[in-house]
Amino acid sequence: MCGRFTLTISKELIERELGIQINEYHESYNIAPTQNILGVVGSKEGYRAGYFKWGLVPKWAKDLSIGSKMINARSETIEEKRSFQPLLSRRRCVIVADSFYEWKREEGKKVPYRIMVNNNQLFTFAGLWDRWEREGQEVISCTILTVQPNDLMSEIHDRMPVILDQPSRELWLNPSVQEEQKLKSVLKPYNADEMSFYQVSSAVNNPRNNDESLIEQV
Repeated sequence: MCGRFTLTISKELIERELGIQINEYHESYNIAPTQNILGVVGSKEGYRAGYFKWGLVPKWAKDLSIGSKMINARSETIEEKRSFQPLLSRRRCVIVADSFYEWKREEGKKVPYRIMVNNNQLFTFAGLWDRWEREGQEVISCTILTVQPNDLMSEIHDRMPVILDQPSRELWLNPSVQEEQKLKSVLKPYNADEMSFYQVSSAVNNPRNNDESLIEQV
């Protein structure tokens, strides 16, 4: 799964790398479910960036509480799920990050690790989003897709987020692409040779902690 991640690089670098304009930007060393996270969607006019509530609230939901249970979606079964299947063809997004955290069970304890791509460079998770509206209230929310782990991630956990390289990201954000099998072809484990990880402080366990010390190796 993916339950915590970071975004600490500069706004200017994100804009340059993704070809977007960001009106609002907040860096964070400990992004947690139900918080607002930076995402990008594709349209005929190009890419648009904005913030989503992390934890998908389907448009048919009675209330917002379901979102805390839908921070991730299994890529293998999204076309089978009522909450996700309609979104695959028309409401895809990517979530911007520069690392994520995962916990490994060691000697009866869960030990946190920071996982990075290409020496801590910018990358994007594959996601789905939806718009929920009730009595004048609107919430735009998203979920992060997960997949079986690659060889590196299997040392830590039995799932990992879908990380998209540039060609896969361009396909995922292309609104003209709607074929399920073509879209699902990019939902695969990222190349393990281009990833690394190290142990970090258990202070990351508390989402109220949010400073540079959380990404220091221990």
